[in-house]
This record gives sequence, structure tokens and C-alpha cells, in this order.
Amino acid sequence: MNRSRRDFLRSTGLGFLAFGLPPSFLVRAAGAQQNARNKTVVVVFQRGAMDGLNVVIPFQDSNYYHLRPSIAVSQPGTGAERAIDLDGFYGLHPALEPLKPIYDKGHLAFVQASGSPDNTRSHFDAQDYMEIGTPGIKSTPDGWLNRVLDEKKTIPAPFRGVALTAQLPRILAGAAPALTLSSLEEFRPRNQALGAALQKLYANSSDPLFRTGGENLFAAMNELRRVESKIPASTERYPARRFGAGLSQIARLIKANVGLEIAFTEIGGWDTHANEGGATGQLANRLRELAEGLAAFYRDLGERVDDVVLLTMSEFGRTARENGNRGTDHGHANVMFAIGGRVRGGKVYGRWPGLAPEVLYEGRDLALTTDFRVVCSEIVSRHLGQKDLAHIFPNFRAGAPLGLLG
Repeated sequence: MNRSRRDFLRSTGLGFLAFGLPPSFLVRAAGAQQNARNKTVVVVFQRGAMDGLNVVIPFQDSNYYHLRPSIAVSQPGTGAERAIDLDGFYGLHPALEPLKPIYDKGHLAFVQASGSPDNTRSHFDAQDYMEIGTPGIKSTPDGWLNRVLDEKKTIPAPFRGVALTAQLPRILAGAAPALTLSSLEEFRPRNQALGAALQKLYANSSDPLFRTGGENLFAAMNELRRVESKIPASTERYPARRFGAGLSQIARLIKANVGLEIAFTEIGGWDTHANEGGATGQLANRLRELAEGLAAFYRDLGERVDDVVLLTMSEFGRTARENGNRGTDHGHANVMFAIGGRVRGGKVYGRWPGLAPEVLYEGRDLALTTDFRVVCSEIVSRHLGQKDLAHIFPNFRAGAPLGLLG
């Protein structure tokens, strides 16, 4: 498909399908998984590097308060601006209170001191490394979630891999087809007249790839329209911004049984170099949106919660010591979340390395004790049934699993 046709499709709102889907792919499995209750992994990327030390707070480590005199969150106790006790050692940031019932139910776990072993402090490099799954190796051409799709031997379906993002993220780029949708409502022409004109344009094209692709495109639209009409709009109250809307769309696709296996969305705004705040402020506002979105998604899944594992990732953590602007700079280890019916939650996983000066990474950061690929490998293996992980995470052996999934 040439550049002018791609640009035309993008101008109509349909450009997200013009990136090389093979002929007849979209119709090959129309209706093939209508009644299937397949397993789904959802990845949420927190772009900007979240401050994990103020999220799952080691309030029993006295060094935490010594290093953060103005932005530390107070120990659990009476009052709305104190950490929420998790296990007597760790506390949850008060803005994450909507997640506490999920934790108490055993469907939410945290992995502290986790992340990428690469020591880069570049947002762009660190995000790339986590998305391609090969820290320190930039030449990897595809994303690890795409490799999961490519390895799984399931019935092809147009909605196996979906990103609710403005453009295809690197984590889903690769040989396996994946869709990028801004919303389900936009997965159709903006009006009937435009739709008819587009169909005619496709049908009369002398380019067989363009013509067949158009047939497949409209077949997929019709299939989704038929299925989504059976799924009532959610009554859950998601956050009003893009992150909440993306999670809401993912929940609808899961409940529509369209064969969704991998979903991706993102939430930015975590680069807190100045005026980060403690229990309130800049970070708290980001965490509140995150918590409200994740909690709404969890409730929205209903009985499908056992079929879904949601995983959060952020490129690196923040410095253990606050800076002169009452913020934190680019650090190393962070914290990951895992949510789902099969998650063995109500627990903080990972070995705590401590915050004493002699154990800080490079004298400034929380040290890494759990490689993010250990967490991802367990979820891919235990939840999606992908046993051979050598292609998913090349040159990496995860070793013993953490035991995140039951």
C-alpha cells in the first residue's frame, strides 16, 4: 500500500489498520472465537519513571525518612494523609486507597525493587529496553508482547493484540499483526456516506492488496459492531482522561469475546523532578488517576477477572534521596503491580535491599533485586501457557518464579 493511500486512510480515522496486515487476515477468523473465554494479559506502561519508593512505602526502613525529609509519606496511623498499612513493613500511598480492597481480596500483588538491570538513566533508552525485552541491546527489532503473539499457536483473530494508544507502541511492533485503536467508537467511518465512499474506493481499486484489504477492513468493522451491540456500556466510573477511556475499551473487548490475548495502554506524567509532594501533590494526583482506573477495570471485568492479568511497568524508579527542588531524579529499581483473579495477591514480593548508604545502587538509588523479565516470564508462562520463553526474552533465564500466580 503506497504512502498516499496510507495518508488518506489516516485522514479518515482508519489509518491504524494500514500497516501491513496480510490479505484476508481480518476476515479469516471473523466469528471464530465468539464464545471463547481466552486468557488475556494487559500491560499498562507508566511513562516518565514512577517514584516506587513513595508508592509501596518501606515505612519500617528508617533511612526512607532520613533521605526524604519533605516528601516522605508518614507511617500508617490515624489520618487520611498517612500510608495505608500493607504488611507491617510496607505501606500503600494514600492516593491508592481504591486498590486496597483488591489487595485485601488477594487479587493484587506488588513486586518491590524490580525493573530493568540496565543502568541507563535515559527515558527513551530505558523504555525501549523494557518494551523490546532485551536490556542493553538496542538492535532487537520487535517488542516482547509481539513475540508472545507470534509464538502462540492460536486461531488468528483481528483483535488478538490491541493497543489503546495514539500509535503502535514498540512493545507490540513486530511480525504478528496488532491493532492500534484510539477507541472502539472510532473503529468505523465517521458517517455512512464516508463509509460508502471508502468501500467504493476500495472495491474499484486496481491494486489487489488494497482492494482485498478494504474488504477485510469493513468485514472486521461489521463484526465488531455486531459483537459490541451485545455488550452494554459499562456502569463503572472510569477516570475521564485517556487512561481511563483506554481501560474501559479493553474491558469491553475482553467481555465481547473477540479473541483478545494481549492489550496495552499507557499513562504518563511520572517525571517528578520538582515539587513531587508526599501524601498530596503532583505524584498523588497521578496515583489517584491510576488507582481509580485500575479499580474500575477490575470491577468492570466481573466474572472475567480470572481470565485476566494486568501488569504495570515503568522504565526506572527515582533517586532514594530527594533533590533540592523537593523532587526526585532518575533512579534505578521501581515497583510493579499485578492484578487479576489468579494473582496470589495480598503480598509484596521481591527481596528488599535496604536504603542504607552502603547498599544503594551507585550510591544513590534503590538496588534491583527482581528483573522485570522474571515477572513477565511467569505471567506469560503460567497465564498464557507459553512454555518456551527463549524467543520471548532472548539470552535470559528467569530461574525460579516468584509464585505470583496460583
